[in-house]
Amino acid sequence: MLLSRRIIRGRSFLRHLTAAAPSVVTTEIKSTSVNRFSSSVKSKLDYSHKLNNLYNVNGRYFSSSAVDNQPIDGIVDVPLAQTGEGIAECELLKWFVNEVGETLLQLTVDDTSISSDASETSLGSETSDSDDEKSEFKKSGGLSTPAVRSLAKQHGIGLDDVIGTGKQGRILKEDVLKYGVEKGIIEDKPGIFNPGSIEPMEGPEEKLHEIADSIYHDKTLTLRAYQRAMVKSMTAAASVPHFHYVEELNCDGLVQLKTAFQKANTDPDLKFTFLPILIKSLSLALTTHPLVNSTFNLANYEVTLKGHHNIGIAMATPSGLVVPNIKNIQTLSILEITKELSRLQKLAMANKLPPADISGGTITLSNIGSIGGKYGSPLINVPEVAIIALGRIQKVAQFKDDGTAYPVSIMTVNIAADHRILDGANVALFCKDWKLYIEKPELLLLHMR
Repeated sequence: MLLSRRIIRGRSFLRHLTAAAPSVVTTEIKSTSVNRFSSSVKSKLDYSHKLNNLYNVNGRYFSSSAVDNQPIDGIVDVPLAQTGEGIAECELLKWFVNEVGETLLQLTVDDTSISSDASETSLGSETSDSDDEKSEFKKSGGLSTPAVRSLAKQHGIGLDDVIGTGKQGRILKEDVLKYGVEKGIIEDKPGIFNPGSIEPMEGPEEKLHEIADSIYHDKTLTLRAYQRAMVKSMTAAASVPHFHYVEELNCDGLVQLKTAFQKANTDPDLKFTFLPILIKSLSLALTTHPLVNSTFNLANYEVTLKGHHNIGIAMATPSGLVVPNIKNIQTLSILEITKELSRLQKLAMANKLPPADISGGTITLSNIGSIGGKYGSPLINVPEVAIIALGRIQKVAQFKDDGTAYPVSIMTVNIAADHRILDGANVALFCKDWKLYIEKPELLLLHMR
């Protein structure tokens, strides 16, 4: 017995198929149960294009043997794979059939089969009548954007009666206006629908119409993945009493050291920036100020001084803000930090960061200066007790005692701290040591292991 799942625009349809007509396993789904079928049988059971014709959308299917040997109308346990440390919530992206971990969800399997009409349409012979398909498509109201449907509703026009002229029969805004004018529903004002007055446009017609229809309309976006995690993280941060300590750092020595690294670099895939040096110097300062590198458990009123320096780097990605961390900075060289930072950045931009790279951070750096801005006021990444925002490095004028002006590369940093654990003196003393390593980077050689 196999279970088939169909996903259409965020809605799920579960259908129970008999052994005589199992569902399709696409190439994107890993399943060992497919091996039970020969290639010839599999080709006869491939109904994906039939289901596409039935629903007129692109979808994905999966088959599962999770209900094998299970009683009809019973409860089926679907296991959850092992997650990383500290992961409290998961978002289902793909279905797999192997039995692993704990129960993910339970499905009630009904002793029903697909209706005869649906079976004939989606599970029938390999050939189908194109006229019937077009008829079914027209009855469903065709395809249209939300803006087009809103326009039709505004004028009381049923999309079932409108003939679409877009790709694959998509109903366009012009189709609704033309139908409304022809039926006398919409007043034929000059230029409201005059195909001859429309100038040719470059690019796919369907895409251009979608942009025109949606650019000036409201849109509702559902937050997922990193964005949803950020909402929870910032909500937790709002309950923490913050205080901020702002300092200016002379980065002339940092600029010279970075330039020297770049000149000596022989790896074309490796790019040296200020950040790895700032990360290493931060780790050295944390060695003598362990309270800044701690986590706080409010439920037990416990502060844990972390022995490892797992420094998180806030990264803006197309999927939202994410904070992977580089593990054990205290044991890494600047070159090793540079390579690890590059690895995390590539994974973050591809939305492929594993849980191990996101969990376990002890303090966070937010390099807002790489985008712009003099300084920021960051919020703590709970349960950490400190976060540092790095502003951009800029040339400013400073003055000697005799009044002579000279240029200096200055970076403004803003340290946000949990006032339940840290006070101003803790942060000021920590920042003093960190500033010394940055302004005199040659001191790094004396303390690095």
